[in-house]
Amino acid sequence: MKAKRLLFSTDIQAKKSKIWQALWADSSYRAWASVFFEGSYIVADDWGEGSTVLFLGSDQSGIYSLIETHIPDKMIQFKHIGNVLKGEKQPIDEETKKWSGATEMYSLTEEADHNTLTIELDVMDEHVDFMTQKLPMALEKIKELSLNQ
Repeated sequence: MKAKRLLFSTDIQAKKSKIWQALWADSSYRAWASVFFEGSYIVADDWGEGSTVLFLGSDQSGIYSLIETHIPDKMIQFKHIGNVLKGEKQPIDEETKKWSGATEMYSLTEEADHNTLTIELDVMDEHVDFMTQKLPMALEKIKELSLNQ
């Protein structure tokens, strides 16, 4: 897999639990993820380590991932595995092999008067510009949602 590692962060003057809620509660996830694709949502079994998460768009297509690490209100890491079409996981093909195994991690670090949300992710070259443009917008939306919970 040939990918670039991108890192983004923002300081938020809200409790870690409020930020975590803004990240992963259904309605707030839909709000900030719409920055990438309108209608984005998550389907998750139980959010436990080793469980599968589907990151989907309004057409029920997207990707599926495994939760590698999950420490609520602190850190979650996803390992992206394959594509989803119309709600069904697809077999790994040659195109998918190019990015399968990429990771995406969200972490919160406590500071004296705020918490820092950091997002680290592996991105294929053809998506670097898109993610570099959209992720700061998503962080601003997450910050806004965290402060208004």
